[in-house]
Amino acid sequence: MLTSTDQQLINKALKGNKKAWFSLLDRYEKPIFNYALRMTGNPDDAKDLMQEIFVSVFNSLPSFTGKGQFKAWLFRIAHFKSMDFYRRKRPDISLDDAPEISTQYAQQTSEESPEASIQYSQSQQHIQSMMQALPFNMRVVLELKFFSQFTFDEIAEQLGISPNTVKSRLYSALAKLKGAWEVDNV
Repeated sequence: MLTSTDQQLINKALKGNKKAWFSLLDRYEKPIFNYALRMTGNPDDAKDLMQEIFVSVFNSLPSFTGKGQFKAWLFRIAHFKSMDFYRRKRPDISLDDAPEISTQYAQQTSEESPEASIQYSQSQQHIQSMMQALPFNMRVVLELKFFSQFTFDEIAEQLGISPNTVKSRLYSALAKLKGAWEVDNV
């Protein structure tokens, strides 16, 4: 079975084809939800943020020129919507008070033992809780680099900053996470 490219689906969606729009949603729902979950730290907030992101994408779809990757354009919108969300919520929590993160969409293999699954889940929750304590500008760089797997140049373009600033924020975030991890595991 042949799958349509993003551009083909966009062209069809712009002509009013609802099935094409829903195919785009299906293709990016999980990555955008995971992004929103890591940015908000709360599954309910992540669903709300994901909805805001897709509404904005739908409204902005005619402005997508096709000169870059749709995924990068989508995550740029997700970034701006996350910033808006962050400004509205202004989370100010310590690592000790960080909420537990749902692992509803966490990727795990079915071959793992129950003990390994539990340990994996706990590690993921711990890392995501520590990420919530980072400043937003560091958290978003970590998210885009490690979870969404964008290059430094792609991240720089999405955030409107230089690649060196991306690297600086990434390494600062990693140092903070390492310090928090070492304190928690002593």
